[in-house]
Amino acid sequence: MVLPGKHIFMKNVGLFFVLFLAAKGNMCFAQIGINDTIVHTAIIYNGDTIEAKNLAPVYLYTRISEANMSAYAKWTRLRNAVYVTYPYARRAGAVMNDMNVKMAKITEHDARKDYIRSREKDLKREFTDPLTNLSVYQGKVLMKLINRETGNNCYEIIKEYKGGLMARFYQTVAFFFSTSLKQPYDAKGEDAEMEKIVLEVQRMYGFKG
Repeated sequence: MVLPGKHIFMKNVGLFFVLFLAAKGNMCFAQIGINDTIVHTAIIYNGDTIEAKNLAPVYLYTRISEANMSAYAKWTRLRNAVYVTYPYARRAGAVMNDMNVKMAKITEHDARKDYIRSREKDLKREFTDPLTNLSVYQGKVLMKLINRETGNNCYEIIKEYKGGLMARFYQTVAFFFSTSLKQPYDAKGEDAEMEKIVLEVQRMYGFKG
């Protein structure tokens, strides 16, 4: 004989067992659901784990002023000129510095002239064709860079090698091109922008300063 209280108890146990299986079935279903396979990036902020999301890019547009366009065009022109002429200035500077060292050991006047003449032929052979293709502006930049590499302006170099008369002649020619052989090089002042570009070229092509 089954007592009424025991019947009710067994009924409740059976109901609890059914609910437990149903809950367990739902839990198993949730564990293998597609939402649990999505991986999200998270960050820890003040001890809390927060989902990290990337926002869509925001594009900002503005009109460039004529002054900015003019400044950029001027900088681009200078940068192109430095890239073209710096290898020549570096090579010419190395040759001239080498000549100065060797000429310091030559005391006889005729011997100095012969040595200069021989090196002049080498320089003409190496530089005549490429240098004649330079623009006037590139020529100005080249003279600045030669000053940078040698510590002497082009007027002093020509005067040393070819004499004062020839130096004055080339200075007059340079005057007609709105430039001067006596241009200084001020890496921290007037030519600061050019110096930045020179350092850029040195890093780009592995030139040592």
